[in-house]
Amino acid sequence: MKVKDIGKQYKIDTDAFGAWIKSSGYTYKSGALGGVDVDDSQDIAAIVGEFNVFQAETNARNLENQRQEADRIAKEKAAADLAVEQKKQALASMLITSGFGFDGHTITKYSGYISGDDVVQIARGREGLFSSATDVGSSLMNSLVHIRRNALAELKEAAWALGCNAIIGVDFDYLTLDPETVSSGGGTLYLPYVFGVTANGNAVVIEQNKPTAL
Repeated sequence: MKVKDIGKQYKIDTDAFGAWIKSSGYTYKSGALGGVDVDDSQDIAAIVGEFNVFQAETNARNLENQRQEADRIAKEKAAADLAVEQKKQALASMLITSGFGFDGHTITKYSGYISGDDVVQIARGREGLFSSATDVGSSLMNSLVHIRRNALAELKEAAWALGCNAIIGVDFDYLTLDPETVSSGGGTLYLPYVFGVTANGNAVVIEQNKPTAL
């Protein structure tokens, strides 16, 4: 009996049944066009029943594997979210100072010099016949708080990467550039002003001092 006919009669997946029958130990032969014929002398209904059990077990295993994979992904996401939150809290609670110590704390580890940087470009504003020069001072002051904050954030990131919870000796270095190049006409092309800031410090581990017994 042809597998496709068995599939129609018992309403089963013909391709899956044909693949299963080849490894089941039951007698079959391959058709001329690649189909599979099952020996009619066998109990077809019993064979189909065994196949249905196999399919049910396979589907159950697949569902269990999917559930386990979903659990694994959920756990990995939860762990990643927890790590992000712990890092956020560590950075928010990290102490920084321009001095070299913290009242009520002891430095237990020095991890060395670190730095964080940021930069801003300010257009000159001279393009066009009726254009005017940029108010560089005002534009810089409006940007200074932003780039200094970013440099400090990068400084904290560097300390956190070293396993530290504080930074001492913090100061700032500033860089100004007035870049220019040659224009296509052979003249001078003045590029935007560049202002950079670097936050410097030393990453340390501190521990709060225990109260002294009276």
